[in-house]
Amino acid sequence: MSEPGGRPERLGILGGTFDPPHAGHVAAALACRERLGLDRILFVVANDPWQKSPVRAVTDAPDRLAMVGAAVEGIPGAEVSRIEVDRGGPSYTVETVEALAEAARARGAPAPDQYLIVGADVVDTLPTWHRVEDLARLVTLVVVGRPGVAVPDAVPGWRLEVVEGSAVDVSSSKVRSLVAAGRPIAGMVPQAVERCIRLRGLYAVPR
Repeated sequence: MSEPGGRPERLGILGGTFDPPHAGHVAAALACRERLGLDRILFVVANDPWQKSPVRAVTDAPDRLAMVGAAVEGIPGAEVSRIEVDRGGPSYTVETVEALAEAARARGAPAPDQYLIVGADVVDTLPTWHRVEDLARLVTLVVVGRPGVAVPDAVPGWRLEVVEGSAVDVSSSKVRSLVAAGRPIAGMVPQAVERCIRLRGLYAVPR
């Protein structure tokens, strides 16, 4: 975290539902930290992922916070953030970015240089995001490659960085389906996340 009067912090923002967090999320964060020289990466857990919650049931926020905490434990510079959970209501990334800048200014530090990390599969949805023009002005967009998804050379209206992602072909929906079917998920999620899923009884089909 930058000291008052020091250089702006280079802050990565990896937001999501994290239902559950998986190996691809962790690999993306590590790749971005190394490639872009980020000081910290915040795994920002959505309170109400407003584009997903009307479509499917979303695991309770305390469970998702616990899983992300397990995923980032021991990773230097990676932190779980509950800023959107504490704010409540629908989770809008632009409001989170503004709040993080204001928090820095309040402690006498310059506003951080914020890098919004998304998977290549998310790029086409960006125009539907809340106050997208304001968000594009406030952050540098970091697109992380995913298996089978083309990475754009440019995204109109955004400052863009492209980072090579993990070759692990994994998604949260696939992990949920495998757990519900009683099938193994070793290697798809960090071991600590798998333990958290088992201990909390998440994603299992009720008997």
